[in-house]
Amino acid sequence: MTLTKAVIAEVIHNRVGRTKKQSAELVDCLFEIIKGTLGDGKDVLISGFGKFSVRERKERKGRNPLTGKPLVLPAKKVVTFKCSGKLRDKINGNR
Repeated sequence: MTLTKAVIAEVIHNRVGRTKKQSAELVDCLFEIIKGTLGDGKDVLISGFGKFSVRERKERKGRNPLTGKPLVLPAKKVVTFKCSGKLRDKINGNR
């Protein structure tokens, strides 16, 4: 099952008792905060879940898959995620 923003809003609606519209606005607000923080180059640490960080990838050599010709891939920023120990334990079945 894919967890979408709509599904998250529905779960919040069912568990917390907010309206569907309020739940959807809450989810949108949370993601806007996360995107804004990462956009500023800062880390997002969610205790018990993990840490999102922005990393700079250097320029590197690549290859066009259609033609096979070499090319240079430009430097760019990417978001990385490192899960917390609690999340890792939950995924691996350790309690």
